[in-house]
Amino acid sequence: MAAREAIAARQSKGIADLGQLSAAPATYALIAVTVFVSLYAFYAGAKFIDEFSCRAGEITMRRGHHRLITSALLHADPFHLALNMLTFYSFGPAVEQLLGKIGLLVLYVGSAIAGGLMIKLNNRNNPNYAAIGASGAVSGVILAYCLFFPLAKVYLLGLPFGMPAVLFALLYAALSMHLMRAPGRIISHEGHLGGALGGVILTVLMKPEIISKAMG
Repeated sequence: MAAREAIAARQSKGIADLGQLSAAPATYALIAVTVFVSLYAFYAGAKFIDEFSCRAGEITMRRGHHRLITSALLHADPFHLALNMLTFYSFGPAVEQLLGKIGLLVLYVGSAIAGGLMIKLNNRNNPNYAAIGASGAVSGVILAYCLFFPLAKVYLLGLPFGMPAVLFALLYAALSMHLMRAPGRIISHEGHLGGALGGVILTVLMKPEIISKAMG
């Protein structure tokens, strides 16, 4: 428990320890691959991005299912990329130390797929709707962190104070459900919600004891 509290103390500040590189190889590998592919996509242009984006009408069991994963490797611009990767950098190492390399990969990819499926479900009447970004995958990692460290402080970008992770998780889910119905939106909030739900489910499946600890 002391080790877990120490991890929470470091991560609650939103800054990962560079010395954790050897302890969180999956996190840093995912960041490296995502940065490389996103930067290449900026150079390759809109046609390349469209081919691998999460387009609601293209995701079926027969074609386009690769988009559920490839869309998480693409971003709209450098700021979008930096925001997602810095957020993942802040929470990924702590979660990886508890789930292990394979567990973190399963969580990240599974959350990306869950986010993509939620995008397809919510936009089933809008087949041309497309989304890109690792937000769904990162949302799953954040919610896993909230399950492991429910009382740790989570600091939002630009705010000088933190809130308990469990409160952040509830507000995050509620806000995503509200905003996904907003007209004219440019952010895929349904992808955030799907990724978050996927992260919770996968974390509980991999670490079922987390439920008994929470209830105890």
